[in-house]
Amino acid sequence: MTFDLIIIGSGPGGYVAAIRASQLGLNTAIIEKSELGGVCLNWGCIPTKALLKSAQVFEYINHAKDYGIETSDAKVNFENVVKRSRNVASGMSRGVQFLMKKNKISVIQGVGKIVAKGKVEIDNNGDKQIAEAKNIIIATGARSRELPNIKIDGSKVIGYRQALTLQNLPKSMVIVGSGAIGSEFAYFYNTMGTKVTIVEFMPDILPLEDTEVSKTMEKSLKSKGIEILTSSSVESVDTTGQECIVSIKTEKGNETRSCEIVLSAVGIQANIENIGLEEMNIKTEKGKINVDQYYQTNIEGIYAIGDVVPGQALAHVASAEGIICVEKIAGQNPEPLNYGNIPACTYTNPEVASVGLTEKQALEKGYEIKIGKFPFTASGKASAAGSKEGFVKVIFDAKYGEWLGCHMVGANVTEMIAEAVVARKLETTGHEIIKSVHPHPTMSEAIMEAAAAAYGEVIHL
Repeated sequence: MTFDLIIIGSGPGGYVAAIRASQLGLNTAIIEKSELGGVCLNWGCIPTKALLKSAQVFEYINHAKDYGIETSDAKVNFENVVKRSRNVASGMSRGVQFLMKKNKISVIQGVGKIVAKGKVEIDNNGDKQIAEAKNIIIATGARSRELPNIKIDGSKVIGYRQALTLQNLPKSMVIVGSGAIGSEFAYFYNTMGTKVTIVEFMPDILPLEDTEVSKTMEKSLKSKGIEILTSSSVESVDTTGQECIVSIKTEKGNETRSCEIVLSAVGIQANIENIGLEEMNIKTEKGKINVDQYYQTNIEGIYAIGDVVPGQALAHVASAEGIICVEKIAGQNPEPLNYGNIPACTYTNPEVASVGLTEKQALEKGYEIKIGKFPFTASGKASAAGSKEGFVKVIFDAKYGEWLGCHMVGANVTEMIAEAVVARKLETTGHEIIKSVHPHPTMSEAIMEAAAAAYGEVIHL
């Protein structure tokens, strides 16, 4: 089997790269050991959003009286909630299968390993074959990172994959880590009826977000009954009894919590083992593959994208990297990815979305800044929707008006953040945002109002 391009892995990096390569006339094969679509479609982005939608619907029903609607008591059928999530994921994976056929991409089932320059060995349950291509892209993704003192056993101590398919709703859960994955599962399980405790090593939950956003989210999650222990770490988990006994080191001293399930959500680890890196002398550093700005490794013709390379481990980043990589392979001159303009989203309720510098980062870089905030309590659409929690915060360079950062917490803000991403890409200034007419009433006009607040021109505050 000979191709122009072989891609190992079919996640949002691999399958998007394959489609773009096919569009550019490259005879492309994709190697996948499991389901098409990778973790994102099958065990990450998509099924978690399906679970979160069920939680949101349940939350709406429980607060129906706030909208003048009388309902009987709603109950969670946890088995059906999980079943719906799996059906959504299966549908998306079938969609990728269709796209592969539509774009005439060869899909080869098995585990891929680079055995020589231009050669990949494919092992499908012991049945081995060799595929050849001038160019090879590694897009093998990542898995849950495992801490030495929190061993994942798949039953009492679990990672995100098991959290998506639990057979029964646990009465109690300790979640280790409060990034997007930890916070989303905390919101989901708490809404379903599980008693949830979050343990976060850093001083704030969602530690990569602007401090004001983190504090707002912490207050919101606590108001829902979630216990949050920041500046804390799990020292050990005893699983010998019927329940897990979790030993936690906090600022106030050592504490213990008992729970049915411990969910480890402390980040991810790249899948770079047993794919031929050592044999090919492909350079790695800190568990990631070293690449240039077009994703070529130190070996000509071998590339890597997505969670296996440095940069934000996000589906949309992997897709963007894949497109840039294959466009370069096809002889085009793509613009390198600007990692400073990547949106981040957390799909709790309220949602969190951000792009660019936080206030702290902007000050540390020496900028003189203008900050504008617009709370959703002042938004007509938010009031009408019963979603007044949160705000939009914008940060501009006082000297040139450059839009340095945008940080949001509130309903539907993950749908709003793209405005800031595009505006920053186009080097839009604060005044241009103010003068761009936003529709009323919408949540998105809070962006215009926040920009106006930064320049002392806000109307509705």
